Amino acid sequence: MFTSLYVLLAALFIKHWYIDFVNQSQEEIIGKGIYGNAYGVMHSIKHGAATAIIMLFFVFNFEVAVLVGFLDFLIHYHIDWAKTNINNRYGYTAEMPKFWLWLGADQLAHALTYLWLVWLLF
Repeated sequence: MFTSLYVLLAALFIKHWYIDFVNQSQEEIIGKGIYGNAYGVMHSIKHGAATAIIMLFFVFNFEVAVLVGFLDFLIHYHIDWAKTNINNRYGYTAEMPKFWLWLGADQLAHALTYLWLVWLLF
């Protein structure tokens, strides 16, 4: 069982890296700071949908997988919105240490979300 939990966490972290750092458009990056913006919402929908698909391989229950994906969508959206608004409010840019502090906090919050979701299931 522990091996499958590590594989599940690895899949979630790889999914997160891919959607956040490989498959994210400039419109999504900008839209994450505007509550309800379609591009910001779409970014988090991609996370939630991918999480649900990954979960199907581990929980074998469609409803549970969709619920976990929906939780990931909601949490991911609000973490990104908060981080983007903190950076925007204070004018933090990639040249400033505080930008990286908040990016790191954002990534830590996402990682803790995945740990919590897996803990809930198992």
